[in-house]
Amino acid sequence: MSEFSHRWFNRICEIDATLWQSFFNDTPFTDHAFLAALEQTGCVSEESGWQPMHLAIYQQEQVIALLPGYLKHHSYGEYVFDWAWAEAYQQHGLEYYPKWLCGVPFTPIAGQRICINHDNPTEVYAYTQHVLTATAAQLGWSGWHINFCHQQQATALTSDTVMQRHGVQFQWFNEGYNDFEDFLASLTARKRKSLKKERAKIAEQQITIEWLEGADINKQHMQKFSHFYRQTYLKHSGHNGYLNTAFFELLQQSMADKLVLMFAKYQGEVIAATLSFKDQNCLYGRYWGTNYELDSLHFELCYYQGIEYCIANKLKQFHSGAQGEHKISRGFKPVSTYSLHHIQHGDFAAAISDFITRERQHMALYKAHCESLLPFKQQ
Repeated sequence: MSEFSHRWFNRICEIDATLWQSFFNDTPFTDHAFLAALEQTGCVSEESGWQPMHLAIYQQEQVIALLPGYLKHHSYGEYVFDWAWAEAYQQHGLEYYPKWLCGVPFTPIAGQRICINHDNPTEVYAYTQHVLTATAAQLGWSGWHINFCHQQQATALTSDTVMQRHGVQFQWFNEGYNDFEDFLASLTARKRKSLKKERAKIAEQQITIEWLEGADINKQHMQKFSHFYRQTYLKHSGHNGYLNTAFFELLQQSMADKLVLMFAKYQGEVIAATLSFKDQNCLYGRYWGTNYELDSLHFELCYYQGIEYCIANKLKQFHSGAQGEHKISRGFKPVSTYSLHHIQHGDFAAAISDFITRERQHMALYKAHCESLLPFKQQ
């Protein structure tokens, strides 16, 4: 391991954007521009409990691996829930925070977490684990975590001291449909009738949908969307959300080519909106907001319009975020997610390992049950 070295970075702008992008190119959420926007607008900071602490691994002077990381003082905005672990620590008079997390803030999207450019990734993984565990001991972290990594990476990193945790999300896959009617034809008659009925309610309420992409999105559009986003969070959670207007404005400046904004309109007035991201293969539905709770509007704007967009643009997949069993009946299939966890305290590590083992069994049964509820015709 002596041939490697490492360095921590407290700001993503300290790492050259071109270098970063040469490692990370699988989803928009690990783009240098996305992570920089979070930092520059204060959405992640020491004050917000998301203190940037990115890791670079070197061989001599050359960067061979990069990890987006954050020192966490709470567990909000992670979507891999460990509140019970923190509570157990507290009950025993121990501190669960700070912990270190490799992942993307407020974003339950799987992707590359440790990006490696080296002939022997196994050696780099081993060195990275050594660095993280040694730093945890030195700085008093309860442990370190890697959220929403790919299965291959989860398998490579799992060990006697690194636990692999599973979850389930629901995603839509494009089976070469020509249009939405073609997709509907793949469903059972009862489910097809149900979806048509929901979509008809939008027309009955005289609601129209407008798609905006790339250069067609301007600063005023993002300000309007931010209003909906904040209003919806305030209504349901009592706060304005994790992201501010400046963040959405900065996305429009730096990542417009990867944005898809959908407005729902009634008599010319915008009454709701979604903001999604895209790459060559996938649409990622991320944020939504509305001033009105109208029948079927959420399903139309957050699911059916995304499906239509994927079909029209020949995208292979629609990732609509975390949770949501109501997605199953609308053609979203259960997909496994993976995270990794190292806990420093030996007794707690053993207890959490036992919990994760039982949870994985439950998740496997849950996923199988969800698959049995899918609305597609039997082949």
